[in-house]
Amino acid sequence: MDGNNDAPASSPPGPVQNGSELPEQLALQGGRPVRRTPWPTYDKGAVFVHTEDEDAAIRAVRSHLYFRYDHRPPNETECGRFEDELCRYFGTRHALAVSSGTAALALALMGAGVPPGSLVACPGFTFVATPSAIVLAGCRPFLVEVDDDLRMDLDDLRRRWRPEIRAVMVVHMRGFAADVEALSAFAAEMGVPLIEDAVPALGAELNGRKLGTFGAAGAFSTQSDKALNCGEGGFLITDDSTLFARAVALSGAYEGRLRRHFPHGDPPLTGLDLPLLSLRMDEIRAALLRAELTRLPQRLALFHRNYAHVSAALAGLRGIAVRRPVAPGAYLGEAFVFRVPGGGAGWGDAGWFARALRAEGIDARNIGADDDLNVRAFWNWRFLYDSADPGEIRATLPRTARLLTETVDVPLSSNLTPEDCDDLVRAVRKVAAARETTLVGS
Repeated sequence: MDGNNDAPASSPPGPVQNGSELPEQLALQGGRPVRRTPWPTYDKGAVFVHTEDEDAAIRAVRSHLYFRYDHRPPNETECGRFEDELCRYFGTRHALAVSSGTAALALALMGAGVPPGSLVACPGFTFVATPSAIVLAGCRPFLVEVDDDLRMDLDDLRRRWRPEIRAVMVVHMRGFAADVEALSAFAAEMGVPLIEDAVPALGAELNGRKLGTFGAAGAFSTQSDKALNCGEGGFLITDDSTLFARAVALSGAYEGRLRRHFPHGDPPLTGLDLPLLSLRMDEIRAALLRAELTRLPQRLALFHRNYAHVSAALAGLRGIAVRRPVAPGAYLGEAFVFRVPGGGAGWGDAGWFARALRAEGIDARNIGADDDLNVRAFWNWRFLYDSADPGEIRATLPRTARLLTETVDVPLSSNLTPEDCDDLVRAVRKVAAARETTLVGS
């Protein structure tokens, strides 16, 4: 088994370094690193998968029934059962298992009937899958500035609103809830659907309500670093039966298979006027996800334990600005994100801070680094722009560009131990103290 069984209480954080103590020599400058063992991440095999999950996938393999539409009734297939369990978990009327989170986003837009060629508003800070899904749905992304905590800026959206915008796609980026209540009200005011890109926030809540249930549809991923992990996959949830039926037909329920998703009556459409895009999930992945879903609350508790440990220990640390949630507890906890304001370009900036953390044994990235083709930085979405000049592209969203240039991102696996979290806290304090001492003395 790879993963923690329990969610023990967080150990109390030590005192915050205020810059008055002599800093340790940084590993970047030849000092001893905080840790030498690899920082646990999904691409190194640090995934929350148990023996029971593996057994479920093996049973599906041995069944020789891999296609979700076979001779069995839907409630006896792995995909059908997974969708039923998702409906119960989220409290929604419908769920559809598909091939990826990107597919779920595109199907949500197409299912909502957003006309091809329309503008779809989305934040300038998101993973490239968000604008890619909008393009896949035949629409055009309309990028919106973000605020200091990297959430879609409603004021900027309202100020720059255009009638060509026919949907709003809000993103709960890096597991932190957007101000989806306000954005939902605004979308209703404008008469357009709100689609939730909850791909990076599976299981997180805002004020006791699960993310993905605020809009016309919510889209999720089950890719390897997500709260449910089958390597590749995703699903959408909705209460809108017409949106759901269109998404099912588009996903590949051909020759009457759409009816299987409506066991208590006829579907609201035939689907024959829609293309078949073959975006279905298979039985093997669904079996693995069904088993993992039974332990999702446990994994969420571990995410929250680790994030609470780190954020409490680093609250108020001089020289960094820790990302704040829109409401208490409104985050997944799968990443620790902070900004390094000021410091100029080069030594002492966020890029330097991330490099220093990596030297200390902590995986860290500066989102807006010039030497990193990070696809969370909008100026690397070249398929959206006529220009290939990053400077020209940054100028289209100057505030977002500045904030991302200041942002450091550290992945927090649910498999982290309290000792791992202590290493992260010590490394951030160590780097921040060295930076502070040098800046004050310069």
